[in-house]
Amino acid sequence: MNEIFEPVRAYLDMGGPVLKYGITTLAFLMWTLILERITYYKFGGLRKDINEATAAWEARSERVSWHAHKVREKLISEVDLKVRSNLPMVKTMVASAPLFGLLGTVTGMISVFEVMAITGGGDARQMAGGVFSATIPTLSGMVVAIAGVFADTYLNRVANKETMLLEDHLTMDH
Repeated sequence: MNEIFEPVRAYLDMGGPVLKYGITTLAFLMWTLILERITYYKFGGLRKDINEATAAWEARSERVSWHAHKVREKLISEVDLKVRSNLPMVKTMVASAPLFGLLGTVTGMISVFEVMAITGGGDARQMAGGVFSATIPTLSGMVVAIAGVFADTYLNRVANKETMLLEDHLTMDH
């Protein structure tokens, strides 16, 4: 089992501490929130909240007054808050991932320049290897961000659709 994760460990080691701890933790937290939202949308939490709001609205005998309009807005707003829970945090993590990658690259390049200063910088092959290792966090940050953008777009599309469907379903005509 350990040999399966050895290439991953080697990749993380090559990218330095920002990749090993920062970007990895960020990606783990981001995907935890994304999977929590998908679970909420697909496995009952969303349907339960929409059904509760619909039942509360249908239980009203009067639905045309100003007060009824405000109750409808409140029901829609409460469901919308639940539907969009954690989405701003996901968006923030998506935006932060490339910045963490850039931080890893900058700290890696500082290490390369430090080695060059100590050794005299005469070995171009060694410098190229150091630059290669320094750019790995940027690549990783971009991969995390791109995957997060797709997930964030999907989650926002579902949230918008479900909120609009609820608005359409809570009619004020009877």
